[in-house]
Amino acid sequence: MGTRQEGDPPLFYEEHVFVCTNRRPDGHPKGSCAEKGSEKLRDYMKARAKELGLSHVRINAAGCLDRCEHGPCLVIYPEGVWYKIESKADVDAVLMDHVRDGGRVPSAMLPREVR
Repeated sequence: MGTRQEGDPPLFYEEHVFVCTNRRPDGHPKGSCAEKGSEKLRDYMKARAKELGLSHVRINAAGCLDRCEHGPCLVIYPEGVWYKIESKADVDAVLMDHVRDGGRVPSAMLPREVR
């Protein structure tokens, strides 16, 4: 993992949230995050982050994050913490507990998988 070095420009955002919005064909064995509602949850997350004044974070749509069977999912960097988000309540918990307060939401965290 890269580390910041002397002379690097200042960070524009302290954190990036990548929400998978990948859509696979209907009936695909792995499913897709978009099919499970990730686009609406991402839109809600963007609006909610703005309402909460979380200007240090960028909420991005992402293509396939390769964890479709667990979706809808997101990952937060630089920490590299993965979450499954199924509702606005899940989004609120991630934004408030992780992004705002620096904690974690254990009930929504995805386990590490061996590749």
